[in-house]
Amino acid sequence: MSIKAIEHISVDELRRHPVWRFATNRDDRAIALVPVTKLPCKNLAGRLVATEVLLADGTKAWAMLGNIDTTNARLTRHFISLSVKKDDGWFHLARYHDYDYPSRGPVQLARFLGKDIESVFPLHYDVRFAAVGEEASLAGCIPSEPEERLTRAEIVALAVP
Repeated sequence: MSIKAIEHISVDELRRHPVWRFATNRDDRAIALVPVTKLPCKNLAGRLVATEVLLADGTKAWAMLGNIDTTNARLTRHFISLSVKKDDGWFHLARYHDYDYPSRGPVQLARFLGKDIESVFPLHYDVRFAAVGEEASLAGCIPSEPEERLTRAEIVALAVP
């Protein structure tokens, strides 16, 4: 399987290969993805998981989830990354502690999907099919506002124990 940028991965490929690892495309040095064929994974470090997420209004959307720590649900809650596919485009949701949260936050994701924020959040995911680990890390929800908001120092301490 060749190295691919997320923008060039079709839904059919996501269905066939739900887990992807990061790779470097030597031609242009861009970050790209390669499918992982052995499932379930023991951990998801450096990997994205493709799955349909359930929006608050009951509709589904294809998404890629990253930064899932299979042994630490709290770490996952604060660092999980979410990219949602619509037609031929992707929206990469910023987390509350990301610098670009005002321009790529929950309101902007809802707008990208053509919905109001209450129709999108809380957004539910379940990647237990892709990895073994703590259930609270592998299945959960992403609210529009975090239940626990950490300071910058707390975020750093959580990321680098």
